[in-house]
Amino acid sequence: MNTAKLEQIKAQISKLDNLIVAFSGGVDSSLLAKIAGDVLGKKALAVTIKTHYMSETEDAISFAKMHGINHQILELPIHKEMKNNPNLRCYICKKYLFTEILKFAQNLGFSNLADGTNKDDLNEFRPGLKASSELGVISPLKNLTKDEVRALSKELGLSTFDKPSNSCV
Repeated sequence: MNTAKLEQIKAQISKLDNLIVAFSGGVDSSLLAKIAGDVLGKKALAVTIKTHYMSETEDAISFAKMHGINHQILELPIHKEMKNNPNLRCYICKKYLFTEILKFAQNLGFSNLADGTNKDDLNEFRPGLKASSELGVISPLKNLTKDEVRALSKELGLSTFDKPSNSCV
């Protein structure tokens, strides 16, 4: 793995006073939560959304405990607009979830939010990326491909390195 890329991610995170990581328990957010925790300690907080259409909550809890990551669960109801499965559901959902995480974070004294978006995600149709951008969410992994995320995760001994991709329902 390119240690230069890992050092770039650490340098980016170390410039922040604090960081909330939107932590699903998947490959990307697990790597990001681990790096943020290593760099910022208790000034990093992984937040997992618990809702009926997110399926990795227990994985996230286990991973955070195993790696000593500052972690909290934020339970949210389904957004009212999502009940009709609209065309812009990914945008609406991401805007809702990240807005709620930001409110939660601010109440705890955190001001920065990051997600696990990687380089490959930027080349796919992902309406939620627009919502992330509008809310100022940072993506420290955006210069890593999914394969690089997996390789770095394996190098760091993270059990999630070969976890299958799992999107919301």
